[in-house]
Amino acid sequence: MLFERKKPLDLILETAQKRSLTRQLGAFDLTMLGIGAVIGTGIFVLTAVAANKAGPGMMFSFVIAGIVCALTALIYSEIAAMVPVSGSAYTYSYAVLGEVIAWMVGWALILEYAVAAGAVSVGWSGYANGFLHAHGIGLPVALTAGPYDTITMPDGTTAQGSFNLIAFLLALLVTWLLAIGTSKSAKVTAVLVLIKIAALSAFVILAFPSVDNANFVPLLPNGWGTPMSGVGVLGAAASIFFAYVGFDAVSTAAEETRNPNRNIPIGLIGSLAICTIFYLLVAYTAVGAMGAQPGGTLSQSKEPLAFVLREIGWPRIGDLVAGAAILALPSVVLMMMFGQTRILFTMSRDGLLPEKLSTVHPKYHTPFVVTWLTGIFVALFAALFPVGALADISNSGTLFAFFMVAAGVMILRRVDPGRVRPFRTPLIWIVGPLAMGGCLLLFFSLGWYTIKLFLIWAAIGLVVYFLYARRRSHLAPGNEALLHAHANDPKLEPDPLVQEGPNAGP
Repeated sequence: MLFERKKPLDLILETAQKRSLTRQLGAFDLTMLGIGAVIGTGIFVLTAVAANKAGPGMMFSFVIAGIVCALTALIYSEIAAMVPVSGSAYTYSYAVLGEVIAWMVGWALILEYAVAAGAVSVGWSGYANGFLHAHGIGLPVALTAGPYDTITMPDGTTAQGSFNLIAFLLALLVTWLLAIGTSKSAKVTAVLVLIKIAALSAFVILAFPSVDNANFVPLLPNGWGTPMSGVGVLGAAASIFFAYVGFDAVSTAAEETRNPNRNIPIGLIGSLAICTIFYLLVAYTAVGAMGAQPGGTLSQSKEPLAFVLREIGWPRIGDLVAGAAILALPSVVLMMMFGQTRILFTMSRDGLLPEKLSTVHPKYHTPFVVTWLTGIFVALFAALFPVGALADISNSGTLFAFFMVAAGVMILRRVDPGRVRPFRTPLIWIVGPLAMGGCLLLFFSLGWYTIKLFLIWAAIGLVVYFLYARRRSHLAPGNEALLHAHANDPKLEPDPLVQEGPNAGP
């Protein structure tokens, strides 16, 4: 039967016990982790993308995306607390929904992590190029954006890019750091969180006095939007969803959390609430200070927050906000690529991808083959495509994975009600369907072009599965010995990046 292959949950948990981590994170730690994971390219860059789709109505878009994320986060935390292992939604799906769905989720997560890392790299390059240009050492225009991106010049004219050099180099630098095993300490993570919060706070404080009610008219220039249109409030919400992705970093820290039953929901809801408030304040002040009508100057900027401050008379602070983005965003690229390599590594160890991908470097003890493969992929995407397109494609994979996790948690409540759950999603039969419905709404609001790309990617994934992965899987007939050898693999050592807590999110 097509859906009969499921990786035993007890075997997954047995593997997890071999990698058990110290429970040392409290509610405050998780909240800071969530804020650090969520605040990134989404607010520093996609404000301009949202303005082009929804105008001032993008404020509603932030609320809609935040609600969907909050519902999904509650669902996500239940399964993460039950199965605190690497592999994210792929591993959860393998245990509950079977190998075919798990493969499709893992295939979709390539869009979430690898493409998102490319999007963050492009977002970072926008601020870096703006910073260099402001100091008279800017690169040639052709090297500041990809061939599918348009650059607006200071005189109002437009030019076409050819290769985003800075985004390309950043992705390769991060790949090298991951390959040699560089890790981040909790102190560095906390400092980066404070830098981002300080930058957004400074923006709100300085831009708020320049708010003009006339800039909010018309409030909904493209209306609320309709499924498949990719514009309006719903279209902007589908893009802005990228600004919240990364909250799952909180739930994946369940294995390191004291009293997860209490602290995980506090960390999830607390970080999302704080980020949503910041997002609304930033959106309100950006719209009120500069206007945000589709096609306007704000919607064309590669560094919208710094651009607003420079335009209203705070050029120095604008440079500092750009500097904050330049300092903080590379860590997000690092953790998105880290998440991608670990998912592909897990899929390789399950036999679904070539075994070569799970090769560990003898000196650095990192999966260097899959790391470099991922890094080259991310670097090329960052060099060639604009941030808005990459964010939407990334969101399509994320929304599919989140939809499947919600379905899996509800199914597991029925088929295995007695299993220990350190955290139980409240009102699961209300929260679950609402989360699934919200994911579907945002997915179909991405626009037909993005949906078509996702369907093509999914079709390629199915072809790869049936031609390669299915017969090489450790669950395939005759491969059972490989399945149990994986559980007893001595290479399963705690990863220092995981131990210190991820900071993964755009």
